[in-house]
Amino acid sequence: MRETLCMRFLNWRAVNRKAKTRNLKLPALALGGLLLAVCLPAQAQQPAKVWKVGVLVSTSRAQNASREDSLWQGLRQLGYVEGKNVTLEYRYADGQLDRLPELAAELVGLKVDAIVVSGTRAAVAAKQATSTIPIVLAGVGDPVQAGLISSLSHPGSNVTGVSRLSPDFIGRRVELIKEVVPKTSHMAALSNPDNPAHAANLRQIDIVARALAIELEPVTARNPNEFESAFAAAIKERADALLLMPDALFHTYPSKIVELAVKNRLPATYDRSDFVEAGGLMSFAIDIADLSRRAANYVDKILKGSNPANLPVDEPVRYDLVINLKAAHDLGLTIPPNVLARADRIIK
Repeated sequence: MRETLCMRFLNWRAVNRKAKTRNLKLPALALGGLLLAVCLPAQAQQPAKVWKVGVLVSTSRAQNASREDSLWQGLRQLGYVEGKNVTLEYRYADGQLDRLPELAAELVGLKVDAIVVSGTRAAVAAKQATSTIPIVLAGVGDPVQAGLISSLSHPGSNVTGVSRLSPDFIGRRVELIKEVVPKTSHMAALSNPDNPAHAANLRQIDIVARALAIELEPVTARNPNEFESAFAAAIKERADALLLMPDALFHTYPSKIVELAVKNRLPATYDRSDFVEAGGLMSFAIDIADLSRRAANYVDKILKGSNPANLPVDEPVRYDLVINLKAAHDLGLTIPPNVLARADRIIK
């Protein structure tokens, strides 16, 4: 039908050119314009916008696989299709955190429409690289303390998204240690001094620990070569247990950290389940997959025109408790029934 109309219209134009008709009527002109629009090839129509979203990752592609899957799941649910209306540009630091500024600059150079980040160090690197491209947090400890936003309710900058911090998260991790290791009177907390969120986190941990009659013993590591000395310091301070702070450096070496905890017979609670899968005692962790899916909602709002400065930063709502019974047995610990009942997963 379309081809027939087009042929008739083209023949009509040819006849009128031959006759040099000068008395064309307005209705004929209007009809001709309509038919011309119908006959235009598809290639002449404006192509659909393909958004370009950068993703800055502190760890490796393998370690970030579940986050990627969850981010894509969230985007697909919102109608995004790879190559059709969005492309994702990934940059991986592979645990070399000093590369983050360089990788962030690469994404800015690609003129991406938004940058998704997870982890405080990646977020800071992205913020230092651009003050105009929207940055979406997919899990950052304390974005206010890190200087990324003015407040959770009104970020006031090009940064918004989902934080890793909730008012009761740190307290619940300390309480869990006391439940599983009741004798705990000294607790080591392994932090990275280069992480801008850790100083404030340690102050919060100390408040909760004191309320439980636990003395906090901070130990630090800036690189993998300092892990052994950090554990040695914990033992020297007579620590009965250890709390691992969330940090991309530690997340890059779960097996190494668990190995040192086992070697020093130090019950530890971690912030990710892969430590427990590597032989660690237990983890009380924010549901990272949920954070990534929710970050997709922020990407969608920004691509549709929302100003990140006016989008409140959200907080985590889902947590997972994972317990390794073999690790508990090796440490001579009996996990209380009420703790086992709360576990989302038990490794035997």
